[in-house]
Amino acid sequence: MVAGGWPGLDEIRNIGVVKNLGSTSHAEAAPPYGPPPGGDGRTRESVARMVLEHGPISAAEVADGLGLSAAAVRRHLDALLAAGQASTRSAPRRGPRGRGRPAKLFLLTAAGRAGFGHAYDDLAVAALRFIAESGGEQAVRSFAEQRVTEMIDRHRAAVTEQPDTAGRAEALAAALSSQGYAASAEHMGAGAQLCQHHCPVAHVAAEYPQLCEAETAAFADVLGTHVQRLATIARGDAVCTTHVPGEARTDKHDSRSTDPTTEPDGGVSA
Repeated sequence: MVAGGWPGLDEIRNIGVVKNLGSTSHAEAAPPYGPPPGGDGRTRESVARMVLEHGPISAAEVADGLGLSAAAVRRHLDALLAAGQASTRSAPRRGPRGRGRPAKLFLLTAAGRAGFGHAYDDLAVAALRFIAESGGEQAVRSFAEQRVTEMIDRHRAAVTEQPDTAGRAEALAAALSSQGYAASAEHMGAGAQLCQHHCPVAHVAAEYPQLCEAETAAFADVLGTHVQRLATIARGDAVCTTHVPGEARTDKHDSRSTDPTTEPDGGVSA
């Protein structure tokens, strides 16, 4: 591990938490945002935060979650689009296509996410460059592993006490949200899909992917199963997405079909 070998290492560990955005599980009811405080600026911030934590999301869902009119929400979403702080994608079609244009889903761009805090980015990148130049890539990897291990270990007991993969994924999402990652877990068959809607170290991880690699390995360790990272904000995706497979099923066979000495009628062959 790198600890003890690099001056100021305790300070750069602080890149793990930049801003706490709170828990955002899709399994929960609509978040208790309530109507945002008066003023266009405060309302737009509330709209942007809703898109950050729940995007891709429709204008109607934002309006419902904030208790605002659809027209008011669309005005703020249009302003975010014009400023390059949000983008849209077509909502997946379910059932026969009706009249009108396909519904749009909104998500924040990198510029939009930057408004929610990427403090210490320059300092963290400079520190990691120094570590890389002084100790090589393995030193960076060791630092990344130590950082994420310390973050996960604070919540390890709460995650591992869950009886199944989906439960552990939900507990991990709650733990990550408490660290500022605005995470959620969605059941996918016997497993789950873990989504991180915000990454406080995305700008740093874009240059040093060892941070993402160490995080993926730590997820696999605490969840007790192999996981697959499908997308990352650091690579330009809208959400960090990790597939968490469920437990493999073990089929129970009748002993008569596996014992070569057992006859179909239950008798024993000579």
